Amino acid sequence: MNRIAKILEFLKDAPTDNFLRHALALEYIKEGNDTAAKELFINILTQSPDYVGSYYHLAKLLQRNNETEQAIEWYEKGMKAAKQAGDNHSYGELQSAYEDLIY
Repeated sequence: MNRIAKILEFLKDAPTDNFLRHALALEYIKEGNDTAAKELFINILTQSPDYVGSYYHLAKLLQRNNETEQAIEWYEKGMKAAKQAGDNHSYGELQSAYEDLIY
């Protein structure tokens, strides 16, 4: 059983588990399925805007797919969420990626 199948199996018992959904999105990226990963990240962040770890990965995915304006928006939302959560490490990573993109 591959990783995606295993994660989907776990999600049957915990369909809103953000850790599992985030892990699934990362596996989709590894397989080249950016559309499924994007949908999943957006779903996570719409339902749980405080799930800071997904902002970076979503914005990077958008950036890689030349969706620059959307990437900027998600970096900004992520920095705001990280600041509210007191997560200085994530804030720094988001800010660095954001600045690399816009400058």
